[in-house]
Amino acid sequence: MKFLVSLAAIASVALAQNAGIGYPAEGQKLEAGSDTVVQIQRPNSLTGSTELSVAIGISSCASSPCMAPTDTMGTILYHGDFKPVYHESSAPPYENFTVTIPSSIKDGKAQINIAHFALVGAGNYPYLETLNRTVEIN
Repeated sequence: MKFLVSLAAIASVALAQNAGIGYPAEGQKLEAGSDTVVQIQRPNSLTGSTELSVAIGISSCASSPCMAPTDTMGTILYHGDFKPVYHESSAPPYENFTVTIPSSIKDGKAQINIAHFALVGAGNYPYLETLNRTVEIN
């Protein structure tokens, strides 16, 4: 029984730490070789956390199904610190990253992939999550 309670507590802590993608929007058209902004949001939660890092990648799925970011991040566009802050009272804390879409990426469907790493709670539980957003490359 203690195991189930512990498992439920860990699951609730992990769910409370989820990040999100503010933009690009789902299905947004991006131009190969151009800069775009990727916004990663990190809403507040009751559980304390220490944000460590994110990785942002892009993978083409123009000629095959998109793969989950747990299987591939694709071409890495950014990796490093993640320090979300409030910018507007109506939005959760976030950080914007300006990245360059590779000029070699195929036209058609592609996927922006995010890996988010934090330490959660008083015991500094390591937490890793992946996110993705489908876009169109022109």
